[in-house]
Amino acid sequence: MRTAPTILHLDMDAFYASAEQAAKPSLRGKAVVVGGLGPRGVVATASYEARAFGVHSAMPMAQARRLAPNAAYLVPRFGLYREISEQVMGLLHRLSPLVEPLSLDEAFVDLEAGGTGWDEESARATGERLRADIKELTGLTGSVGLAASKMLAKIASEQAKPDGLVLIRPGTERALLGPMSVRVLPGVGPATGDHLRRAGITTVEEIAEAGEDELVRLLGKAHGSALYAMALAQDERPVVAERDAKSVSVEDTYDVDIHDRVRIRLEVQRLADRCVQRLRGAGRSGRTVVLKVRRYDFSTLTRSETLRGPTDDPAVVREAAGRLLEAVDTTGGVRLLGVGVSGLADFTQEDLFAQAAGERAEETEDEEAARQPEGEEPPPAERHWLAGRDVRHAEYGAGWVQGSGLGRVTVRFETPGSPPGRVRTFRTDDPDLEPAEPLPLVPGNGGHAPEPEPGTGPDGGEADGSGGGRGAAEGGRGGVRQGEEAGPSAGCEDGGGHSAGETGEHHTDGGAGTR
Repeated sequence: MRTAPTILHLDMDAFYASAEQAAKPSLRGKAVVVGGLGPRGVVATASYEARAFGVHSAMPMAQARRLAPNAAYLVPRFGLYREISEQVMGLLHRLSPLVEPLSLDEAFVDLEAGGTGWDEESARATGERLRADIKELTGLTGSVGLAASKMLAKIASEQAKPDGLVLIRPGTERALLGPMSVRVLPGVGPATGDHLRRAGITTVEEIAEAGEDELVRLLGKAHGSALYAMALAQDERPVVAERDAKSVSVEDTYDVDIHDRVRIRLEVQRLADRCVQRLRGAGRSGRTVVLKVRRYDFSTLTRSETLRGPTDDPAVVREAAGRLLEAVDTTGGVRLLGVGVSGLADFTQEDLFAQAAGERAEETEDEEAARQPEGEEPPPAERHWLAGRDVRHAEYGAGWVQGSGLGRVTVRFETPGSPPGRVRTFRTDDPDLEPAEPLPLVPGNGGHAPEPEPGTGPDGGEADGSGGGRGAAEGGRGGVRQGEEAGPSAGCEDGGGHSAGETGEHHTDGGAGTR
């Protein structure tokens, strides 16, 4: 264990909901819930105002609506959240080359490795400066924990919420941990917690008193020994800068069970295309295609097929997923579908199968085009206006969708830097109303991080936060599902008939957190 609190844990406060409040002046200080809006939707994040009503992440959206009927319910805007995450991770990489992202809104930083923290005073100063820089750059707040280990730094950031900083002095850890619930320790979930409770162990102090032998008897050698060490505040895990993704996958839960086999095949193809987009976005390829099907009775089936070589060809993944679907009985209906790729690599292998699949796809497109009567344009696709999404009107400017239905869409016209705006209603097919890209939360910053102030290292030299040039896009990487990741699906990126859409995206290149 270190002798100085030089491990920092950053956790953005109610990240998705706070970003929506910053973007929408009329929602500031009000209850906001972000997640899937369908009957089977799940809460991704709730603002602190909504949490006062008992709403929390991973809660079914129907239950959240009963608890807080007057809250604003919005679909997630993952593109915006990723942009903010990249900005924040860029600030972290200026502090140290050792940054370990856990999700879009959470990361560990080894300040000692960057020369930006070597004792209590310097670590606290760095943490406070980081919080100020995040506020200046994004307009959002983050909570910071500082301690001599990762476990304690994360506990400290929880105590600091919201918008605070807590430093745990070395030597005080046992007294701090003793009265806390066993659930505060990493690896103690509901099942382990219940197992310990039945043995009369409910606090960390009681774990320490039980002894290692008793913990091993209850939980097994590996888990019992590790838990006992953590109860003694012993955590030697290092901050790891790179964590290889093992798989990339997407899934959708449907408001109404799908029975039509043709519709199911089309959904699988759509999911396969989204999965490949994620795969290519991470610069990866994979050789094993995985299909996940949850049926009407909640039984979940997983099927996989290993290809001859790594691929990022959407036609190949579509065909493989289609073949896997043929082996699954969907007669009673399907409530969830997912497509994933594992066995990841940094390259693709050209093969005849991929080439042939692509050629067949092109031939199919040509045939479809040939069947279209000359001079006749296909009918325009119906536009869906999801609550929370950005729009722009030719006359009224930028705004966001408050709701839609019965052929009408209600828009509130305001921007992050404006006062609360007026509400207007339009036809859903109004030609002057178009979807738009999110505006910066802090107008004028252009997404650039403020220049770091040089610090003074323990040897009298400058601590300039080496490693700042590392790609901030790594910030979304991590491969560990935290909080978007501690429970069921938690957000709906593309709406339609789906619940929390990217929620179900168990991709390890950047899960969204549900804090």
